[in-house]
Amino acid sequence: MNRRDGIRVKNLDAMHVLMPYIKPNRCDSDVFINQLLDVTELVKYMDNLKKKEKDITYFHLFMTLIAKTIYNKPLLNRFVVNKRFYDRKDVSIAFTAKVNYEDKAKEILSVIKIEENDNLFSIKEKTLKAVENVRNAKESGTNNSMNIIAKLPGFILSPVVGIIKWMDRHDLLPKSLIDDNLYYSTCIVSNLGSIKSGAIYHNLTDFGTSSILATIGEIKEQYVLIDGKQEKRYLCEFGINIDERIADGVYFVKAVKLMQDILNKPESLEENVNEKIRETTKLKY
Repeated sequence: MNRRDGIRVKNLDAMHVLMPYIKPNRCDSDVFINQLLDVTELVKYMDNLKKKEKDITYFHLFMTLIAKTIYNKPLLNRFVVNKRFYDRKDVSIAFTAKVNYEDKAKEILSVIKIEENDNLFSIKEKTLKAVENVRNAKESGTNNSMNIIAKLPGFILSPVVGIIKWMDRHDLLPKSLIDDNLYYSTCIVSNLGSIKSGAIYHNLTDFGTSSILATIGEIKEQYVLIDGKQEKRYLCEFGINIDERIADGVYFVKAVKLMQDILNKPESLEENVNEKIRETTKLKY
């Protein structure tokens, strides 16, 4: 039986059929991927792009990079709920934004849907609009619902959350609690480079359907050894937490290598996100 947000996957091999029974919880099935990506060509591209696109940021480039990777590696858009596998019906990327950087500033959730004909510039506009709504404190239905539920006393809050989690597993939650909820996105992204931090690992949650959480560190210039010679390159650390049940290790490695292929030709970010990228890094068996 399909869900509102996903199509049931049935043609699975025996290992994947059994995995949700062996590891029923998403937070017990996450694997951590630490990858230092070479963004030298991206930095050059950004320097030129800034001359005509004043409001563009590295976050917009990385959002598009992730979207292109997901469209090229569709198993990344899969999720497991109630021991069943589903292919998500759309691609969405979630992020959190603070009204300001003060310690007590509110943190508001934002989700943008990525259509197959989106590209760097349309994703930039969608992201800017979402951030503007945050800055203007125009909270989404999910944020409003959370505020109401959080005001309940503890002895009521615990069973209420239990009911919500049961409804979540059985696809019974109202649309207002799902549409703008980061836990129902393809990937949750945190741009820690914007606060001069390195990438970290953040746990997945058993609530919702999100199978990937990625953090992006600060871009740094470093010396690397290439063909026996030291060269200065711009590097960026990615910390990726992913539900191992949705695909296999080789698939995840190929997805990361595809990200590097895209970064080596950053002009491809201007193309539609569903454009197929030629994989130049081949795995040897």
